[in-house]
Amino acid sequence: MRKSSFALLALAAAAVLSTGAAQAQSAAYAIDPSHTFVTFEISHFGATTNRGRFDKKEGTVQFDRAGKTGKVEITVDTTSINSGTPAFDKHLQSPDIFNAAKYPTIKFVSDKFTFNGDKVSEVAGQLTLLDKTHPVTLKATQFNCYQSPMLKREVCGGDFEATIDRTQWGLDYGVQYGFPKNVRLVVQIEAIKQQ
Repeated sequence: MRKSSFALLALAAAAVLSTGAAQAQSAAYAIDPSHTFVTFEISHFGATTNRGRFDKKEGTVQFDRAGKTGKVEITVDTTSINSGTPAFDKHLQSPDIFNAAKYPTIKFVSDKFTFNGDKVSEVAGQLTLLDKTHPVTLKATQFNCYQSPMLKREVCGGDFEATIDRTQWGLDYGVQYGFPKNVRLVVQIEAIKQQ
């Protein structure tokens, strides 16, 4: 009887230690701005696709592959919109669309990662745009972690996509002219493990 009590205690201690070890594997990662971009695409009267990219962004990631958990926070600067056409950039920054003077940032925050094996397949979170917050799930089209030969550190990242109804955030410019409500978001992100 005493022997089995010790065995139970040993098992309980092992469980606690293994839980602690799993939690200890969660690591901090910093967004690599040279490999991280947020891009949007919207149909232009069904003929072509308008695209724009935000060039300034920052963020952090907490990631634990063994425990299959993670957290991410990305902030983009709306004044850094880059469509390749300065006149279009000015209109995108205007009160008609992103209203960059009043709302200089867009933020995505998540603590819900879904895994397929050891790779992230989805990240569900909250997108704040024009001071309105709604849920968005970004689905991975590819994901990988690798040892960077240049940085000598682990880097994890992927390409993620979502299609949103922009009018949920009050971004309804052009709907009356026939521009679609749906916008495709493409988030390309790489994050460097911090030591």
